[in-house]
Amino acid sequence: MAVAVNCANSSSLMLTKPSQKPFPSSFKKTPFLGFSLAASSKPSVQSNRVFKICCQEKAALVPPEQQWMFDNLDGPDVWNKTWYPKAADHVNTSKPWYVVEATDKILGRLASTIAIYIRGKNLATYTPSVDMGAFVIVVNADKVAVSGKKRTQKLYRRHSGRPGGMKVETFDQLQKRIPERIIEHAVRGMLPKGRLGRALFNHLKVYTGPNHPHEAQKPVELPIRDKRIQKRT
Repeated sequence: MAVAVNCANSSSLMLTKPSQKPFPSSFKKTPFLGFSLAASSKPSVQSNRVFKICCQEKAALVPPEQQWMFDNLDGPDVWNKTWYPKAADHVNTSKPWYVVEATDKILGRLASTIAIYIRGKNLATYTPSVDMGAFVIVVNADKVAVSGKKRTQKLYRRHSGRPGGMKVETFDQLQKRIPERIIEHAVRGMLPKGRLGRALFNHLKVYTGPNHPHEAQKPVELPIRDKRIQKRT
């Protein structure tokens, strides 16, 4: 209590002194900017300089040997010659359709070939950031083969999101339950991750039997160059 009273009395005394001012009068006239304006030898900020804008006096600032760059500004772009696909170059209705028989095909080699055509890497107009690929139909997905001991050693994991919700099954078990998921899982891992990869994954159509409902698209046989893709018995 004594400390509080003393502080209150001292503050009241400071405020009641008529001679003491909270700030000097010089601060009101010239604010402090970090240096003395009077002692500075540099010219003031407000000067009589003439600022020129280059685009206003083009003829005077551009050399004569470079004048041709600005003569035809409305014509074709003479600098950027890199071709980039437009929206009309990758319309889904005009893309080709392929069909592949998965019977006794090695899973990894088949998935890599499918991913190349879905991605569009077989085309001369391939662009990494644009969907330039085709649609691929896979039939007889339940007859796909693997090499070595992957039929019993290759594991597929999924999680429900709850504690202890991990489910693990082998290749043989998943092939008997959902054979289409095996090819879809392999191709999805070879596509880019993100918005483009999700759009490209819709180009893959996998079916268990030999029939598919895409006869109207007139699919052709998928060209496969890898001779080791067929399982040898």
